[in-house]
Amino acid sequence: MPVKVFGSPASAEVARVLTCLFEKDVEFQLIRVDSFRGPKRMPQYLKLQPHGEALTFEDGNVTLVESRKILRHIADKYKQQGYKDLFGPGALERASIEQWLQTEAHSFDIPSADMVYSLAYLPPDMPLDGRAGAGGGLAPAAGSGMHPSHRQKVEEMLQLLEKSRKDLGKLLDIYDQRLAEEEYLAGSKFTLADLSHLPNADRLAADPRSARLIESRKNVSRWWYTVSARDAWKRVKELQRPPSAEAPF
Repeated sequence: MPVKVFGSPASAEVARVLTCLFEKDVEFQLIRVDSFRGPKRMPQYLKLQPHGEALTFEDGNVTLVESRKILRHIADKYKQQGYKDLFGPGALERASIEQWLQTEAHSFDIPSADMVYSLAYLPPDMPLDGRAGAGGGLAPAAGSGMHPSHRQKVEEMLQLLEKSRKDLGKLLDIYDQRLAEEEYLAGSKFTLADLSHLPNADRLAADPRSARLIESRKNVSRWWYTVSARDAWKRVKELQRPPSAEAPF
């Protein structure tokens, strides 16, 4: 009985799991539960909670819903097939991988999701450095003509963006130091530590307003170029393409 994954490939949680399944050459069935489709994608996306999108994973009598637990399950159960270094060869390597998985879950995931969420709401042409004074707020020109409720929402999104940018900047400085010493986060080989970052890092890299967080750090940029080029991630990106972008049969 093949593994079953219920969810949308556009979800970071689902994309994380699909990447792991591709890396391990595990046969699976994807049952798409898409939260949004086609031209109406953006308004519906904004109605989603920025964290925790729907995911269910079934493997025989095992049912899991948290993506990082699923990664550990796949890497452990199918360790003899596909790419064999995802969870490390021994206890020492696994401890380092676990440390970085925890860092991704608790320090990278939330601010990166917040940044993606706020940028999805803010107009692409809005000057993000047009804040007025030390107290923040919209510059007069940027806020003119806005309905008060919309203006308030924009203010909230700008504050969320600023906080997430600051938090991510501090964290990625630590990553840059680590990646000056090692090719990958947990050592010399690509592991779950790197894989778990792929979905949200890809969203950051795709938007010019957030891509600089990666591009301005030499070692993080080199690492991202390497991990994002993996075949498993490219296959997930293909699954993420909206129906309107798919080639006709």
